[in-house]
Amino acid sequence: MTSRPYVLLSCAVSVDGYIDDASPERLLLSNAADFDRVDEVRACTDAILIGATTVRRDNPRLVVDSAERRERRVALGLPAYPLKVTITASGDLDRGLNFWHHGGAKVVYSPDAAVLKIRRTLDGLADVVGTGPAVDLGVVLDDLGARGVRHLMVEGGGTIHTQFLTQGLADEIHLAIAPILVGDPDAPRFLNEGCFPGGAARRMRVAEVRPIGDVVLIRYLPKEDVCGS
Repeated sequence: MTSRPYVLLSCAVSVDGYIDDASPERLLLSNAADFDRVDEVRACTDAILIGATTVRRDNPRLVVDSAERRERRVALGLPAYPLKVTITASGDLDRGLNFWHHGGAKVVYSPDAAVLKIRRTLDGLADVVGTGPAVDLGVVLDDLGARGVRHLMVEGGGTIHTQFLTQGLADEIHLAIAPILVGDPDAPRFLNEGCFPGGAARRMRVAEVRPIGDVVLIRYLPKEDVCGS
């Protein structure tokens, strides 16, 4: 059997748990030093995954910005950019978005019923893989493992992060907490409601707490609790 990749969830949040506000402009929660840290983490991964809602809403390039880090990857025999991955249930994707036109190879996972629609829309911009009657993260991880992906960085949004955590598929969380309060019930949050393994009685292990300017990075290991069980 092919090994599934190590899954890292990465997210910047406000003190009250929001990943954005409800305005048309993206809220920048990280500072310059933390953006650079994220770029370094990206450079050390095999693939970066975001949900299709984030692709549409934020229109990100989702690349390694540092030329030096890209050169380091190439020197190690790796592509200059990690594989870019998105997941869509509806298949509603726009071929004009930045995601498709920057960086290296791309792959889209969707229910089987949406595969033909996506292939027609993207027309060669990405590999498209069906996961059965619905989005199946287990199939996604198995397929990424078969592609040689050993380390997967998941950058959101909230629905995707929630799915990985409720299904017990995340190995590590990088949570960058910005000194900002959003307080808008219409704004997206890091996590949605869900049935998480162990429930509210379970406490995850903290691997690191580090200030980065005015941002605090906390690394959690969700498959380990404070008792090490």
